[in-house]
Amino acid sequence: DVQLQASGGGLVQPGGSLRLSCTASGRFFSSGAMGWFRQAPGKGLECVSVIATGGDSTTYYADSVKGRFTISRDNAENTVYLQMNSLESEDTATYFCVSSPRTWNKADLRRSSEYDSWGQGTQVTVSS
Repeated sequence: DVQLQASGGGLVQPGGSLRLSCTASGRFFSSGAMGWFRQAPGKGLECVSVIATGGDSTTYYADSVKGRFTISRDNAENTVYLQMNSLESEDTATYFCVSSPRTWNKADLRRSSEYDSWGQGTQVTVSS
């Protein structure tokens, strides 16, 4: 099993920035993918961003965060980061770190069902 430990959430004003971190331990697949989903109150899960953990680090961003969020990885530390800039109230949600042994050529990694491991969730609140 893969265990995921996420951190970095908090309260920030509109226009501010936060960086989320997620470290994987256990039976980690270095050639799969890691990423972030979020769930706002009363809404369903949304795939925010995904990065391949092997090869060329192919990335995916939801349209709602393109140009504002950046996902990156440190394979030596089994850690993925989500730098969130120009935060908006609509970004308020619980953010979940996820891990999958699958790659883009075998699965649609925008789907939550493709992820075997989920972190505990970290709250991001954007409010003045």
